[in-house]
Parts: sequence; C-alpha cells; structure tokens
Amino acid sequence: MKIGDLEIRGRTVLAPLAGITNLPFRIIAKGCGCTLVCSEMVSAKGLEFNSEKTVQLLRTDACERPVSVQIFGAEALSMANAARWIAERNVADIIDINFGCSVKKVARTGAGVALMKDMDNARAIIRAVRRAVSMPFTIKIRSGWDSSASQAFDIARMAEDNGVDAIAIHPRTAAQGFRGRADWSMIARLKEMLTIPVIGNGDITTPEQGVAMIQETGCDGVMVGRAAMGNPFIFGGIEALLRGEAWNEPSPMEIFQIMEEMVESHVAYLGERPACRMMRSRLAWFVKGFAGASVFRRELTGIETLDQAMALIRRYEADFESDTQRETLV
Repeated sequence: MKIGDLEIRGRTVLAPLAGITNLPFRIIAKGCGCTLVCSEMVSAKGLEFNSEKTVQLLRTDACERPVSVQIFGAEALSMANAARWIAERNVADIIDINFGCSVKKVARTGAGVALMKDMDNARAIIRAVRRAVSMPFTIKIRSGWDSSASQAFDIARMAEDNGVDAIAIHPRTAAQGFRGRADWSMIARLKEMLTIPVIGNGDITTPEQGVAMIQETGCDGVMVGRAAMGNPFIFGGIEALLRGEAWNEPSPMEIFQIMEEMVESHVAYLGERPACRMMRSRLAWFVKGFAGASVFRRELTGIETLDQAMALIRRYEADFESDTQRETLV
C-alpha cells in the first residue's frame, strides 16, 4: 500500500482511539505486526495554544515509524497551522484529519463527523492543510451524518480532487455510533470510485475477518480499533494470512508478557501512579474469557504501584499455568 510517496510494508492499520492509542500502545501494536499506527485525536486548537497535554499526545518514537497523527478541528486556518507544526517537527509520516468522531462534544463544535454535513468547510479545511504541508495526507470518514450515506461519496470525491492521498472509511453513520453492523458494501463502492487507496474499518474482530474485508471489498488496507485493545496480535495474524502463512492464536504466556509490557511502558510514559490507575481497566481487556478473570479484575482495582501490578500479573500467570497443568493431567 502506498500513501502519497510513502510505502507501507503491509496492509494493517491501527485505528486512532481517543485515550487508547498513545505512544506505549502504538509501540505494542507495532511489535505485534501492525504496519501503520495512528495517534489518538489531537486538537488543532490545543496545539495552537501550545497546550502541554496536546503536545504530549504528539510524542512519537523512531521504532513506531511509519506513524500517522490525526488532528481534529473545525477551522481551516487552525487545522493548517496544526499540520504545519507537525510537519516542521517531523513527528509523523502522515497527517490524518478526523471526519468521523460522533462524540457530541466534538461534533457540536463543527469538527469530526459534523464536517460531513458541511461540504464548504470540509473543502476549505482540506485545501488549507494540503497547501500547508507536502507530506502524505489522509482523512477518516464515516458513512455520513444520516442513513442516506451520500455524504461519504461526496466528501471522498472532493477529498481526492483536492490532494488527499488516502481515505479510511468506517461504514456506520453518525447516528449509529458503534451500534448495528458496518456496511462493508460501502467500502467496495468507495474503492471502485476512487483511484487513491481506500482503507476499510469496522467489525474486524479476528484475522480471518480482516482478510475477508480485503477479499470482499478490494480495499487496500484494513484498520482495526476496538478489537486491538485486548488483542494487538490481530495485526500479525492478518498480515500472516495475507502472506498465505499459518497463524496461531497467541498463547496465554504471550498474553501475560504483553500485559507486563503494557504496565512497564505506561509507567515510563505517564509516571507510576497515573499509569497504574489506567491499567486497572486496561489489563482486564487481555484476560476476557480466561478462568479466574473476574477475581483478577477485582484485584486490579487496588493497584497503585508498578511492583503491585507486576506481582498481580505474575501470580495470576502462575495460577493459570497450574490450573492448565492440572487439566492436562486429568
């Protein structure tokens, strides 16, 4: 897959997820086989005012390249300035604009999915960003504001005509949020209509489904978000199957190892106490369906330090191995 002049050595993309796809998580996804990772949403206004929290979101690392940074906003000048800030500091390989966030506090400002019902402003923003930077430039859209879904095709044509290098589509409407089923046929129609790469997103929960989306729609790449939160191994699985190689589900021991990596990397990134509080919910993603998971989740609510978190993971791992060995003997 080629986006602008950037060669992507694979077909898997980590979706931008607010509060999730920070630097440590992106590095984990990359290590699990993802070929293009994306930051969580970055406010153009926050960057304009040099917000410390916003600038923190733009921390990247050489080991995660290529990396895309997603910006959001509703003003062309502000968005262009944000894109220029990113390009001048070389913190990313791709600039992406969010046309899909349906969260009310974003949409009511005219940003996110609200741009899909304001063609004039959408065009102004895309033209301003394209004039501001020469680096690869993408947008992420939904089907549209309402069930007609016509906005997706209108926005996509306009974006291609104004220099956007690739489009990712989540084929649900603003009203749907994450409810209902993603309409993969829209991805196929968009791919037929455009000459730039189309990346499909929505309802991929297994490597097999990632391959199926490519086969059914002809899309150039697949973007995975929620399913990767507790299973970043999904990216390597998709890539392996696309190469015609065998792929096995990660072993429990590999999952426990990733959990330890999650804790250590987030502590280094955020500091011990904030990271451990964040891990109270996030470590639970990885053990869904495991024996004893409910007890483990309950114990997670009390972790405050790195040592506590690591000890809890290792104790659960030891108990898990003992239970598995007993079942094998029986």
